[in-house]
Amino acid sequence: MPKVLISDELSPAAVEIFRSRGIEVDFQPQLGPDAAKLKEIIGNYDGLAIRSATKVKPDIIAAAKNLKVIGRAGIGVDNVDIPAATARGIVVMNTPFGNSITTAEHAIALMFAAARQLATADVSTQAGKWEKNRFMGVELYAKTLGLIGCGNIGSIVADRALGLKMKVIAYDPFLSPERAVDIGVEKVELDELLARADVISLHVPMTEKTKNILSRENLAKTKRGVMIVNAARGGLVDEAALREALESGHVSAAAFDVFTAEPAKENVLFGAPNFTATPHLGASTNEAQENVALQVAEQMSDYLLTGAVTNALNMPSITAEEAPRLKPFAALAEKLGAFAGQIVDDGLDEVEIEYEGDVAKLNMKPLTASVLAGMLRPLLQDVNVVSAPALLKERGVALTESTRETSPIYDSLIRIKVKTGGKWRSLAGTVIAGAPKIAEVKMMQLEAPFHPVMLFVNNSDKPGFIGALGTMLAEAGVNIATFHLGREAEGADAIALVGVDQVISDELIARIKALPQVRYAKVLRF
Repeated sequence: MPKVLISDELSPAAVEIFRSRGIEVDFQPQLGPDAAKLKEIIGNYDGLAIRSATKVKPDIIAAAKNLKVIGRAGIGVDNVDIPAATARGIVVMNTPFGNSITTAEHAIALMFAAARQLATADVSTQAGKWEKNRFMGVELYAKTLGLIGCGNIGSIVADRALGLKMKVIAYDPFLSPERAVDIGVEKVELDELLARADVISLHVPMTEKTKNILSRENLAKTKRGVMIVNAARGGLVDEAALREALESGHVSAAAFDVFTAEPAKENVLFGAPNFTATPHLGASTNEAQENVALQVAEQMSDYLLTGAVTNALNMPSITAEEAPRLKPFAALAEKLGAFAGQIVDDGLDEVEIEYEGDVAKLNMKPLTASVLAGMLRPLLQDVNVVSAPALLKERGVALTESTRETSPIYDSLIRIKVKTGGKWRSLAGTVIAGAPKIAEVKMMQLEAPFHPVMLFVNNSDKPGFIGALGTMLAEAGVNIATFHLGREAEGADAIALVGVDQVISDELIARIKALPQVRYAKVLRF
């Protein structure tokens, strides 16, 4: 009988589901913050169900000798070391849509709190001061709400705001004009949003591209009197710069549910004028907690009893019957998607996936999901094979799948084309002796294995390029593990895929881009 440990506070409904499915469950919510105790006993369990208090770090995973699945009741998995879990063959699942409405409602509540200074007014009134003239608020009616991010939660906030008769504008590179029309928002660029919005609400994940998206520079571009709401992730706003803007009155009010460092026992924003704070309550309603608890228990039970995988962040959803045939192609699809996602530099406009040869006869749904998960993960972070197709559809990105019964060179080939900034980029791969290989980039043929860190260069085929590139890498102490070349013709367009053993610095990549033969260069990670 499988055995599951619940180490965080979780609805009793989850315990009942595990037991009804014949799974032994040990409910110890006090273990969440006690890493030493968790490490001591985790080896006894097949499954671990958590929320945010439990930190599943590499030492915990190393001690989890029998662990097969980690289930996160909620969307964020910052508290789980997914690479370490993957290396041990542990499936990591989450419940990406169970608390969307709750989080959106909390953002709306924070917006009202900021507009009417509810928190400060409450403290003042209960202190017997009755400072009616002090708390002059503003109406949300007819104001412009600027959404930074308009995915699942952002679109729900937009719907509620439209019900308040607000004007809604949105900045989201993945939101298509057609989708914007459907949900009643106006799609704009970030600078226009900053200049026009009366209220700005953030609904994006924390990535390298979104970190400090409301920087000191961008806060200065906002209109005087703007209100800022963040119920998404800490680190999206320069907190010190926001403090200064609140004190100067440039930002009239702000309301945050998330902070750069949590638990936030102290923060530069605490005590700032017209600032409201809540302790990461976005998903904290009875309904949301019931939903995510039920979902995580069902998903973990299905995996432990039948091998079915749902909402996994580190493997595709594949039935037990399909697994042997699909597994190598799913690995290839995910890596090709990761390659494509890392070269999407100007927003994702359209995706085409072509299956050639024997792979076209298999169930392509999990393969396409694997491509999309790999593609969107560098851009959106919290993505898995179940949520990826829905996230792509939400943003109105067109997806086309096609098949060919035969492939000219290989038994099977998967080709991906992405349209970014109005231009198409393509690559393809195959499986050779059970291992995924890159077979084509920009329609140029080569046969390269995937390496954890790779340098991708598009260059003109001129003498001296390979020597100059090799010299640069050598001088920087970067060892070349693999080196594969492709070209259209002598002196024409060419590509180089270089597997390296060390991280390539920003300074080195800038020097490589400065080589006269180089048209494009990017560091890829797999």
